[in-house]
Amino acid sequence: MIDVAIIGGGPAALSAAINCRRRNKTVKIFARGLDTSMLFTAEKVDNYPGLPDMGGEELLNRFQQHAIQSGVTFQRCRISQILPMGDHFMINAENEFVEARAIILATGIHKSRGIQGEAEAIGKGVSYCATCDGMLYRGKKVVVVGENEEGEAEANFLADICTEVTYVPLYEPVLYLKENVTVMRTKPLAVVTENGVLTGLETKDGVISCDGIFFAKNSMPPDSLIYGLKTEGAQIVTDKRMATNLPFVYAAGDCTGAPYQIAKAVGEGQVAALSAVQDLDAAQREAAKAESVN
Repeated sequence: MIDVAIIGGGPAALSAAINCRRRNKTVKIFARGLDTSMLFTAEKVDNYPGLPDMGGEELLNRFQQHAIQSGVTFQRCRISQILPMGDHFMINAENEFVEARAIILATGIHKSRGIQGEAEAIGKGVSYCATCDGMLYRGKKVVVVGENEEGEAEANFLADICTEVTYVPLYEPVLYLKENVTVMRTKPLAVVTENGVLTGLETKDGVISCDGIFFAKNSMPPDSLIYGLKTEGAQIVTDKRMATNLPFVYAAGDCTGAPYQIAKAVGEGQVAALSAVQDLDAAQREAAKAESVN
């Protein structure tokens, strides 16, 4: 069990991690890599105080080295689901499950666009995690839409339990798929439903009939990561403490909205960390008080 899990690898995430460690909390960052941050591609950063004329990649590497020296651990992966478990959370990190007492979302700007009907069918035929929901489709037909090679692992897992798996890759090259997985290179357009029941995936080349659709995205919509999270459009709603509407869940950086600036992300990461630490310590004191009474 770790104290704070941070989802994302940009300036907000690294700032939050460093500040949590300075208050002796165990911290792990879950991210696909530094190169997924928008800052990584910046040729030169001129508006971050004290570090003029530095490239985005170098600045991120400095942030990361600071975090490593502080004792932050990293896990390179895509998070597909965060489940509240009462007094802690269960995080699905590519089928490895990690427990944490608090969550800081620093996922940046959500880049993956949903297709028509996708959001409405979440939990009703649309899923983002084959390990979590695959058994619901045993003996049925499914489609996997992969924005990256991680979708291949999802398709291969489903190939062992479903009668028919169609894989729609949105990248090249496809590396490895089992023989009973059918590859269809096309563009997804919409999730097809009839009377509230998912019946297929509409593509530019026609409709693929299926019982379920799994999306392996480069980045997950925040409200799909954790059920009940309040958002406005693509932005996570927070208060001044960077707390969301869910207990022990905080957010920082570009995922909370404009301005999309490094200084704002770093500042929000620090505030989110301080809030998480304060709330964790308060909960620990209350638990100790209740135990002493009993």
